[in-house]
Amino acid sequence: MNTYPGTLYIVSAPSGAGKTSLLKAMLQQTNAVRISVSHTTRKQRAGEVEGEDYHFVSVEQFQAMIDQQAFLEYAKVFDNFYGTSRESVQQQLDAGTDIILEIDWQGARQIRSLMPKSRSIFILPPSRNALMERLEGRGQDSKEVIERRMAAAKEEMSHYNEYDYLVINDNFEQAQEELAAIFVAERQTMASQGRRHEQLINNLLA
Repeated sequence: MNTYPGTLYIVSAPSGAGKTSLLKAMLQQTNAVRISVSHTTRKQRAGEVEGEDYHFVSVEQFQAMIDQQAFLEYAKVFDNFYGTSRESVQQQLDAGTDIILEIDWQGARQIRSLMPKSRSIFILPPSRNALMERLEGRGQDSKEVIERRMAAAKEEMSHYNEYDYLVINDNFEQAQEELAAIFVAERQTMASQGRRHEQLINNLLA
């Protein structure tokens, strides 16, 4: 049983950069880290599973959670609210689980102020044209919505330098390897290894 706290990771990217696909691919190869499931007021999409992709709630339920200070962070994005449960994240960290928060730069600022030991990763597309092609390729949004998403993406990308790590998602396999390497490296830091192998180290130095 783990007796050391887990690490909280913040992962941000503009819409269409491939963040969700990269994380899903990486998590299929490791059980050392989990993605925090956010609450949202947006409608459930085809194929999404309640409790796995999001916790889908009404605006009234979301507002009640805000009033109860139940969120570590929350934000309104494209007319919908998204929030991270304070209790859920803390319970998993206390159990020694490394947790990923998929949030925007505003949420990342909120988390860093509350949890300064968190680590943050930003994912960029290889070009503006590639980002536009990915957004159009979804076939889910109107031209107006895509234009709004492109404008929001530019704002999001302008905050890339506030993060600890930067991954460019040009070649998917390479970006996946680079992302996974960050998590592996973080688990090998002196602080992390010192906590994890305290008994071994004490025995070696006895």
